[in-house]
Amino acid sequence: MTIRRSLPRHLVLLATVTLLPGCISFGEKPPRQLMSLTSDARVPADQGKVASDANAVSIALPALPSALRNQRLAVQSGAAFAYLPKSAWVDTPAHMFRTVLAETIEAKTGRFVPDQRNAAITPDTRLGGTLTAFQLLGGQGKVLVMFDATLAKSGSDQIKTRRFEATAPVGEEDTASVSAALNIAANAVASDVAAWVGN
Repeated sequence: MTIRRSLPRHLVLLATVTLLPGCISFGEKPPRQLMSLTSDARVPADQGKVASDANAVSIALPALPSALRNQRLAVQSGAAFAYLPKSAWVDTPAHMFRTVLAETIEAKTGRFVPDQRNAAITPDTRLGGTLTAFQLLGGQGKVLVMFDATLAKSGSDQIKTRRFEATAPVGEEDTASVSAALNIAANAVASDVAAWVGN
């Protein structure tokens, strides 16, 4: 009489996967480097300040249209959207643009911009809005950044709104050129927003 013992099913599957490492793909290969934004205006190091809620500005994370709710580099051609191959941002456009906005406003206006996670600070001035465009305009040789901003103050029932827009030329439609141009356009918009908030 022969007794056969079978291996548990999960061990058989594990052995099969181990034997075929070259046949399985878990998605696209990540790009060699992730792109980011940097602010042209910098808050000086080693300069402390004392700020009150009345002199602080809160910046909400901008809302995004569905085509920009990812870390890919968007390309718009007419009404259609695609993404530049083998390119990715280090974070979503909303998080990166908020960082540039915060640094620019604090550097150019002298007003304190607390981190979003600091709930103990309740600034009287609140900036929000939608990052409506943050993309390469395919075939047009330029990028577009558009921010529909809202500005509100405590104790007032008025909400100010304004659209800010900037373009920057692109020599080649490659990752390095497009990301550099978007950095220029994002800083131009942030500078205009800072002037608006400062007034």
